[in-house]
Amino acid sequence: MFFANQQRILRSFYASLYLCGELPLSRLQSAQMIGYLGGALGFAAALASGYQSMAPTGQWYGRTFTGPGQGSRQLALTYDDGPNDPHTLRLLEVLAKHDVHATFFLIGRYVKQRPDISRELVRGGHVVGNHTFSHPNLIFSSFQQTRTQLEQCEQALTDAVGEHSCLFRPPFGGRRPGTLKTARSLGLEPVMWNITGWDWRGESAEYVERKVGSQVQGGDVILLHDGSHTAFGTDRAQTVIATDRLIARYKSEGYEFVTVPEMTGSEARNSQPSRNSTRHGQ
Repeated sequence: MFFANQQRILRSFYASLYLCGELPLSRLQSAQMIGYLGGALGFAAALASGYQSMAPTGQWYGRTFTGPGQGSRQLALTYDDGPNDPHTLRLLEVLAKHDVHATFFLIGRYVKQRPDISRELVRGGHVVGNHTFSHPNLIFSSFQQTRTQLEQCEQALTDAVGEHSCLFRPPFGGRRPGTLKTARSLGLEPVMWNITGWDWRGESAEYVERKVGSQVQGGDVILLHDGSHTAFGTDRAQTVIATDRLIARYKSEGYEFVTVPEMTGSEARNSQPSRNSTRHGQ
């Protein structure tokens, strides 16, 4: 529709010039052709820009971590939209059984609702990161709205667990150039992914395992969900089952499961302790 409207406007404009004697017929035809090409290029640029704002591995709007690339034997399991009761806790049992640590990007309002689950994640040796306070699509958020979302989530995490990672994942993967700039101004490092199990749609464990398995090449950051931004308590039992199977499968093939900070070679904790780190570090 956008492209068709653009072409109609261009045709009307050039025709008016021709009728007024300002544009010879030959130049009218050439101008119309240039207009068509320009419109097509503009439309293609708009499509590419929109794709890059949501594409997990896109880098147009700033550098994000999506894995070290092929050749590595490391895999990083990451979970969005928690903490969630009871499935985050059940997931912790599976990860402990396999002696695997993962990275959890938590929604601030859920952290405030169940700080005890957030603390269990940290006690289990897992890394927790910022997934905003209420999970908006930051493409449509202003600079100040984005900053407020990140700051409120940081405060919720600090209140719940004390010192924590400086990792940030934008909801839906949506970001603009200003989104990542705002995150970095707060000392946060953006983390995306290069594999998704599509478990947020409530698919079966078999489906999730098949989706992930079809993409694993080594050096991958895998996106799964232990909760949902739509409602606390969303059923993620299939993700728990799929996680158990995926770990068993890829450990048997010689892969190593690591956290995102371990994969990047950085420290899992911030260098500056939070005001509550002592209280929750017991």
